Amino acid sequence: MKRHLLICGERGVGKSTLIRRLLEKNTREVGGFVTKRLPIADKNGFFLIYLYPASQKEDERHNEAANLVGTCDSRSSIRHPEVFDGLGTQLIKSAPSGGIILMDELGFLENDAKVFQSAVLCALDGDTPVLAAVKPKDTPFLRAVRGHENAELVFIDEQNRDALLEKLLPHILRWNEA
Repeated sequence: MKRHLLICGERGVGKSTLIRRLLEKNTREVGGFVTKRLPIADKNGFFLIYLYPASQKEDERHNEAANLVGTCDSRSSIRHPEVFDGLGTQLIKSAPSGGIILMDELGFLENDAKVFQSAVLCALDGDTPVLAAVKPKDTPFLRAVRGHENAELVFIDEQNRDALLEKLLPHILRWNEA
């Protein structure tokens, strides 16, 4: 088994749900980050996307400029790479020793966040287990993540998403024992 686990699939297929279910069996402290697209568009039709510490409970999350990573609609996006480079990098690097680094999720908004990209790849080079949701978009950064030699890449779709929990659970149990 490889050290890290990457779950790749289209938007809405269940990547984050599978990760949440896997983490229910986890006994290690979780660091890293979660991105969340707000379900309702703003007055211009854009959906706002925020970055939060993975350890932060949903009812404790605040939506501010400091953690707004971007906005998008069906045709375009506005990206804030400085938030990934600052806050995102900090959340990866400050993951607890002996824990798990959660990256939910990696996608197209990070295209111009070179410091963040370097932190992600450095984490994948490291020994702390990484559990990540990864979009299947074709960018150099996402190709490098999906092709990382220390990571097992698992594709999720509507047909296999329920069976993946049992298939991937040994990763979490192995991490718990380490």
